[in-house]
Amino acid sequence: MIALDHLILAARTLEEGADWVFARLGATPAGGGKHPLMGTHNRVLRLGDESYLEVLAIDPEAPAPGRPRWFGLDSPEMQARLEQGPALVHWVARTDDIERDARTAPVHMGAIVEASRGDLRWRITVPREGTLLRDGIFPTFIQWQGGHPAAAMPESNCQLESLQLFHPRGGALLAALRHLGLPSDAPVTASEGDPHLVAHVRAAGKLIALS
Repeated sequence: MIALDHLILAARTLEEGADWVFARLGATPAGGGKHPLMGTHNRVLRLGDESYLEVLAIDPEAPAPGRPRWFGLDSPEMQARLEQGPALVHWVARTDDIERDARTAPVHMGAIVEASRGDLRWRITVPREGTLLRDGIFPTFIQWQGGHPAAAMPESNCQLESLQLFHPRGGALLAALRHLGLPSDAPVTASEGDPHLVAHVRAAGKLIALS
């Protein structure tokens, strides 16, 4: 079984990303920390019992990781995109058997690596070149080693309602995820179109679209 775990909002800086989120949801991502393996850092915002929004940026104080950073952060295309402002660039799906799901996925998921942030430990798929799968529409897989981190995040009064996947092969990608174990009632839909993501979050009694 796989499930929507968290959303990746990339930004040039954490401050810029947090301000972007606050302007839309009225809640400020906090906490988080550093990822020594990738030279990145983050802040997080709880969106449910087992889901959250991750604001992610290159850590200017970290040494170069000696490998491409995850989620395409090193690519000229991503850096040009983030010059226009923070953006919802990717999503991560939780699995209970990362080897099985990476092996049977319809796209090459890359290596399974051990990662950490503070006391958190997890295993995650990372393509060799750090690229986003299917323009960010097909998720990265993660398997947590221990409890889910959302349980320790402060209440944000924000709730993830749904995630829309847009891609020229959106229907086929969603069908592949269903085959891997994404439940039919999971809050993930797909449509044909230029590749992009739209998350619908309920905050302060309003349904707000993030993209």
